Amino acid sequence: MKPVIGIVEDEKQLNDLVKSYLEADGYEVRSYLTYESAMADIERDDVSLWILDIMLGEKSGFDLIDQIKLRNSSVPVIFMSARVHELDRLVGLEKGSDDYIAKPFLPKEMVIRVNNLMKRVYNLGQNKMEVDGYVIDEIQRKVYTNGDEIELTTKEFELLMMFARKQGVAFDREYILNEVWGNDYFGSDRVVDDTLRRLRKKMPELNIHTIYGYGYRLG
Repeated sequence: MKPVIGIVEDEKQLNDLVKSYLEADGYEVRSYLTYESAMADIERDDVSLWILDIMLGEKSGFDLIDQIKLRNSSVPVIFMSARVHELDRLVGLEKGSDDYIAKPFLPKEMVIRVNNLMKRVYNLGQNKMEVDGYVIDEIQRKVYTNGDEIELTTKEFELLMMFARKQGVAFDREYILNEVWGNDYFGSDRVVDDTLRRLRKKMPELNIHTIYGYGYRLG
């Protein structure tokens, strides 16, 4: 499963923008435009991180973090606000927030802050890598493109990881067969070509070169 991020921001354009950037980085995002809509869904315990605007009509992100922490004191929270008063930062810290970002900000900066916080709190991202635009999560054994998961079989994923860990290295078919299928595999080495053909079809941007008469190389 993808880590779930909750965004509470009443400016829809900014909400949608941050949501799209986080989804492209492999997260599932639930967006809320009001304090009330977030409160109606706050009992769900699968949100890994909250991003809260401070100003939310009559209520505030400070009110919301109280409710979040009441239900799960360990869930990380990032505040975002056009208000840049140091008092807001201090109040946020007192209420248990982990980070504060002032508007306007680059969406990519928010993604970086979320990634860093997720790594620190959950030790996530340590086993993620990006190859030719694809995000590979080695722990969950999943691959994403623009936030969408690509369904791979076990052998397709293991073949991908073999190339990804040693980009630029050329492998012959016998090595690939032993590495992915094991020394006790007695079938045809054509299984390498067949599996790679399926992998290329599912991941067309993957830069795997055929070395004729020898084998394959990524990059």
